[in-house]
Amino acid sequence: MFLLIVSTQVPNDMQQLKHLLERSAFGVCSYLGEKMGIASATVRLYFIYISFATLGSPLIFYLFVAFWLNIRRYLNSGRKLLWG
Repeated sequence: MFLLIVSTQVPNDMQQLKHLLERSAFGVCSYLGEKMGIASATVRLYFIYISFATLGSPLIFYLFVAFWLNIRRYLNSGRKLLWG
């Protein structure tokens, strides 16, 4: 016997999941979308298409930009570096 549970919180849960994924995915596509003046969803879509066409090589670019954005956020936060 299967029990089907229907929740009225599905749209809210999906929004929370989307927000979590966008936050934990370094915000690279959102950043590029803002800088180029196009929607971040379009950047994500093209990134997926290019990744399939080139067998995943744009992942190197994505990780480089994610690292760069993380360092930039760290420096802009005003924290002192360990060696400085």
